[in-house]
Amino acid sequence: MAEPAIFFAEVNERQGVFHRRAFLLGGFAGLGLAALGGRLAHLQLVETQRYERLAVSNQFNFKLVPPPRGVIVDRNGAILAANRPNFRLLVARDKDIDPQATVQTLANFVPLDDARQKRLVRDIKNAPKRAPVSIMEDMSWEQFSAINVRAPELPGVTADMGEVRVYPHGGAFAHVIGYVAKVNKDDLKPTGPNADPIMLHPGFRIGKQGVEKAFDLDLRGKPGAQKVEVDANGREVKHDTDGDIPAVAGKEIQLTLDIDVQNRALEVFGGESGAAVMIDCRTGDIICMASAPSFDANRFVRGLTGAEYRALATYERKPLLDKALTGTYPPGSTFKPITAMAALEAGIDPELRVGCSGGMYFGGRYFHCHKKGGHGMQNMHDAIKNSCDVYFYSVALRMGPDRIAAVAKAFGLGETFDIGISGQKKGVVPSTAWKKEYFKNNPAQSQWWPGENLSYGIGQGYLTVNCLQLAVMTARLANGRKALNPRLVKSIGGKELPSGAAVADLPFPAEHLAMVRAGMAAVTEAGGTAYRASQLGLGDILMAGKTGTAQVRNYDKGGARGKGGPWRLRDHGLFVAFAPIDQPRYALAVIVQHGMGGSTAAAPRAREIMRTALLKDPELRARIEKPLPMPELAPDLEADAVPDAPVLATPPVQTTAAATPPVRGPA
Repeated sequence: MAEPAIFFAEVNERQGVFHRRAFLLGGFAGLGLAALGGRLAHLQLVETQRYERLAVSNQFNFKLVPPPRGVIVDRNGAILAANRPNFRLLVARDKDIDPQATVQTLANFVPLDDARQKRLVRDIKNAPKRAPVSIMEDMSWEQFSAINVRAPELPGVTADMGEVRVYPHGGAFAHVIGYVAKVNKDDLKPTGPNADPIMLHPGFRIGKQGVEKAFDLDLRGKPGAQKVEVDANGREVKHDTDGDIPAVAGKEIQLTLDIDVQNRALEVFGGESGAAVMIDCRTGDIICMASAPSFDANRFVRGLTGAEYRALATYERKPLLDKALTGTYPPGSTFKPITAMAALEAGIDPELRVGCSGGMYFGGRYFHCHKKGGHGMQNMHDAIKNSCDVYFYSVALRMGPDRIAAVAKAFGLGETFDIGISGQKKGVVPSTAWKKEYFKNNPAQSQWWPGENLSYGIGQGYLTVNCLQLAVMTARLANGRKALNPRLVKSIGGKELPSGAAVADLPFPAEHLAMVRAGMAAVTEAGGTAYRASQLGLGDILMAGKTGTAQVRNYDKGGARGKGGPWRLRDHGLFVAFAPIDQPRYALAVIVQHGMGGSTAAAPRAREIMRTALLKDPELRARIEKPLPMPELAPDLEADAVPDAPVLATPPVQTTAAATPPVRGPA
């Protein structure tokens, strides 16, 4: 039998091991509890504010708010494009709504045809979750209130008030200012400003044409945000106005255009098709740039139906085409001042006389003058005044195309100008080098033939220009010193852009420019081609100009300008002018598409546009309204005059006299 002492020793040893293990386990448990307690204390005492903010972020959300788009104003601050309140209807996709049933219900309150309903259902299904889809813009107050009253019954439906772009003058500025429209998938980009989340907002619009497109980023501004309380499903519960982030409005764009001159230009065109551009001869500012017929830009903001767009796109007179910049036409006789300048530069004596008997033979072909009986002997001054084709045939033959092209380019033809908006077409200023390049795949036609000089000299043949180029040409001629550049945008956000007069001088002698201007002044004098149609009726303020009729097709026997034929085959009527003659202030170019005559179609319209500009100019209006000086009394009357007899003052010139009616004159 074993000794009892051995048994107790084993027990004692086992108890010691147990106590050590229990102590270690208790220590580890204590450390764990201490760490847990410390972490709880840290969370509750140290990081309380952080978790309060996280809890609030789960309770509140921020909704992006489109910024007010910057306004566009004219040279005097008159509004050309602005924003107005807009009641709109939105539907956001959510798991609890049936898009088709929702749209059908809304059709009871707002007009939605079947085709539009199908498109809206598709848009709602394709939209991101809770991203609102625009159902209708410009709701009436009755429609807006009817939907808001039923808001609890219409989950996902919101009727709120936003802003919509408005163009108060409709079509007068449509081609220049352009319009805004909804963002489409082609506008969205992965990076850059078009990646901004605000682009997905149903109330956000971007520029699609003209100034609205060219200066879109300046006009956009910076979006704001509304702080809203949401429930567990992310639905909006209430709006916390204290947490809103205000939006920053876009910059104001000020143009050089004058609202009255522009409106008058569109008015005088009536139903005709064409363009008018007026430029300040001192600064290069564009006062008017109208294209007719036009379109109402407000309709594009709301969205055109397919039928409405097709009607505009297929109309023969093309209201969607900007005829001031994009339309190019042969300048006809309005180009003759350039041919005259080229002749002077080539050393041709301005007193050289050319006989005109109604036309001339060259290369086996008879080239007509517009006057069948001829003009007789003509020097340069007479040829510009009478628009004698034979004279310019003759001098063009002597010079060749390259000298004419060099002068034409110096006056802005064949150029595009940095006016801020796109759409300009350069047209064609032909030369021997141009023809070789143009017909490089057809060597037989690449040679310049002498007979082509005749058409070139009178503004026909390959030569084409746009209305802005003709206005720049006239402004440079009228200025007589500076190679003016046109300026359309005066300032952006209050910061003025450089003047169009900050340019180099024209590379021509002053006496040559004076000779050509004198010829243009004679055009509007008695006997000139535009005399009757160009009288301003503004006292001693007179207008110089040059008529032009540009052929649309060839007439074997002289033709009748397409009169009586289809509209599209009639000749174009053109007129360029500047006034006053003694101190040129404004230069103007008018093109009447298929108008059949510069003196009958373009000059009367130019006269009315010029009158508007002159009467708006304070300095010139003071000159117009200045009373005529009193005539001196004869000595015998003065001796016999009664001392107290009243003296009748000569009445001032009437500035609101009716316009001289247009009278058909020579081409």
